[in-house]
Amino acid sequence: MRVPTLIIAAAALTACYRNVQIFDGEVLPADTRDVDWGAVEGAIGRAGVTQPGGVHRFNFPRSDLRVMVGDVQLKPALALGGWVAFKEVPDGAIATGDLVLTESEVSPVITALQAGGVEQTAIHHHILKESPRVIYMHVHGHGDPIKIAHAIRSAVSVTAIPAPPPPTAASAPASELGIDTAGIARALGYSGRVNGGVYQVSAPRAEAIHEMGIEIPPSMGLATAMNFQPTGNGRAAITGDFVLLGSEVNPVIRALRDNGIEVTSLHSHMLMEEPRLFFMHFWANDDAVKLARGLRAALDRTSARK
Repeated sequence: MRVPTLIIAAAALTACYRNVQIFDGEVLPADTRDVDWGAVEGAIGRAGVTQPGGVHRFNFPRSDLRVMVGDVQLKPALALGGWVAFKEVPDGAIATGDLVLTESEVSPVITALQAGGVEQTAIHHHILKESPRVIYMHVHGHGDPIKIAHAIRSAVSVTAIPAPPPPTAASAPASELGIDTAGIARALGYSGRVNGGVYQVSAPRAEAIHEMGIEIPPSMGLATAMNFQPTGNGRAAITGDFVLLGSEVNPVIRALRDNGIEVTSLHSHMLMEEPRLFFMHFWANDDAVKLARGLRAALDRTSARK
């Protein structure tokens, strides 16, 4: 007899009609208490930005740091943009993020986050030969969004991450950036946006990604990110990360290296995701459109969403 299967199916059907929710294989009653995002902003100490997929993102750029790779000073939007993103779920919220830290800040931040119930999922570098050294800490929280927000704020308070700046005018148009953004978009097959003097392009994966039964949207750090910072004469420094299945890792390495793009790090950012993902960071400083063609060659080795 298949009674358990029938019971589960009946529960799911009942959920559809009674406005309850299925969460991680369990039928839960409808939660009419939507997250008060204004209260979350108050707890975390800065305004959030609404993203696709019901995501609320909070940015922590390291505008206080002067980080050099050779003769290129990294803009926060290129490689120093810390963030934490929240998504409402039936039992509260999930939060994932990536804090950009100096070496001396790592241990105090872990202490503050652990005290507030926010876990670490990775601690590593993203770039090479930078000065001073920069560490990236990936974090995960699940539960009361106000509690998570307080923990993030407590952790940020033991760093030199600056307070949010006052609102500023919109970024200069792409045509004034000094690189051929239209040519980059044509080469990549994806258009981007200008943010903080950097042309940022995102390429989501084709398949859905889940963690502990929850779908994690691309806007929570699961889209391949390709950032272009102009360095003069149509050139750009590029960095970002490819989001990859294990079978895609080495084909992408070969495609990048064949096109003069250095692989700078390969690691995980999460702990319980399905399917298993790897994140590959890269670096080059050359003609921007040429580099975009190289990134496109690497994207073609992945299941990037068309």
